[in-house]
Amino acid sequence: MNRVYNFSAGPSMLPLPVLEKAASELICYGDSGMSVMEMSHRSPDYEAIIKKAEADLRTLMNIPDNYKVLFLQGGASTQFASVPLNLMKTGKADYILSGQFSTKAYKEGQKYGDCVAAASSKDDNFSRIPETTRESFRADADYVHICFNNTIYGTKFGYIPDTGDVPLVADMSSCIISEPVDVTKFGVIYAGAQKNMAPAGLTVVIAREDLLGWTNPATPSMLDWKLMADNDSMYNTPPCYSIYMAGLVFEWILSIGGLEEMKKMNEKKANLLYDYLDSQDYYIAPVEKASRSMMNVTFVTGNEDLDKKFAKEAAAAGLKNLKGHRSVGGMRASIYNAMPYEGVEALVAFMKDFAEKNPK
Repeated sequence: MNRVYNFSAGPSMLPLPVLEKAASELICYGDSGMSVMEMSHRSPDYEAIIKKAEADLRTLMNIPDNYKVLFLQGGASTQFASVPLNLMKTGKADYILSGQFSTKAYKEGQKYGDCVAAASSKDDNFSRIPETTRESFRADADYVHICFNNTIYGTKFGYIPDTGDVPLVADMSSCIISEPVDVTKFGVIYAGAQKNMAPAGLTVVIAREDLLGWTNPATPSMLDWKLMADNDSMYNTPPCYSIYMAGLVFEWILSIGGLEEMKKMNEKKANLLYDYLDSQDYYIAPVEKASRSMMNVTFVTGNEDLDKKFAKEAAAAGLKNLKGHRSVGGMRASIYNAMPYEGVEALVAFMKDFAEKNPK
């Protein structure tokens, strides 16, 4: 087996123990006589799978009983429309713009009501997280939306915005279950699964119950959170296999000590890479230190040709998918939960060798 270190921003690498367990159950799950891929979502075997996945996620994230957990089809981008359709009662919502996906969510929200950019770091090329206070937001807004971790630019909120009585909605696609988070500080958390949880195709929505029950009458049934909650995510056939894989990931994290231990592992990896970046001047880390992401680390050489050469030679060395997003260029190392410490060690060693062999 010749596995590489996959630094892709998503779909990303999955924990090896999870892949091995999935492989062992691929043809026959338990004594069912069939693969999970072939299983009816109404069968007792599958109902046990989805119920355990929800129970383990609740344990991992300490999700209170007054929050619904939904396993939905589609990516997080589908929720850019679902959020205003489910939450916008008065027609007002505030957005913090900290990168590409928060901006896309904002533009989608504008289709449904009066959405304003309460804060933005666009003028700084999204190299930092905007600072806000309670006074930054309209008291009569239906919600405040943020993208908690910005995959493309490599930034993360180091604080939870104080929105007063206005529900805070967070896209946590690229940082969910990477560290503990106080769910009660949020009205809604949503996340595409393909960064830290499972293969693409699944989105998890965690919504406070009192926010459900009002939905724009024009909302498609598939985007109606209350309808999905009332049907235990089984209104139609859910993304069965992705939910099964997410369940294995939740089980794996619990087995190693939960999110406190996961945070320690992720901090160790991120510190190794950032400490090297701060110790030299060949590579430039554009993100302000206070806004750095633990999941997505961006850097450049300052020379586009060298950046391209770096990504190509790194891939040949088994360090795959380090090319930065097309909108920003440079390099991006996504070091999600499944990336082992040894992968970051290998990356730093390659960075040192590349800098020595390719003087500017």
